Amino acid sequence: MPLLLSGRGFRQDLERAGALALYAPLEGGAETRLLRRLRAAGYRAQITSARGLGDPEAFLLQLHGVRPPHLGHQSVGRGAAVGEVHRVMPQLGSLLEGDQPIVLWLLEGQVLSAAERSSLVALTRRMPRLRLVVEMGGARELRWMPLEQLVAA
Repeated sequence: MPLLLSGRGFRQDLERAGALALYAPLEGGAETRLLRRLRAAGYRAQITSARGLGDPEAFLLQLHGVRPPHLGHQSVGRGAAVGEVHRVMPQLGSLLEGDQPIVLWLLEGQVLSAAERSSLVALTRRMPRLRLVVEMGGARELRWMPLEQLVAA
């Protein structure tokens, strides 16, 4: 990896593919530089973990319900038989305002199933402003590929 990474090739591949799978060295640093370069190019960025994502479209774009963890307390009849449901704002809610391009950086993407990866690729096709970078694990050198190639494999 070069000492100074311009990020131009990464940004062009991201704009072309819509969603990229990223493999970065485990010592870190390269992905942070790429994210800084994207922000400097006018992208609004959000970093989140892929763990617990559930239905990606509902979690990212719609008002959805989340059940709090059961902590062993007995219910006193406040909730339904399935428990209380808290309404949560969409993860990308504030980023969708305006017309700037959006990049969602997902950490720990190796936990995503093939169906979740394909729904993320379909989401970037439906929303032309949205770009996804999914960190799929470590590698000796920084490399990326279209996420669609992992869906097909």
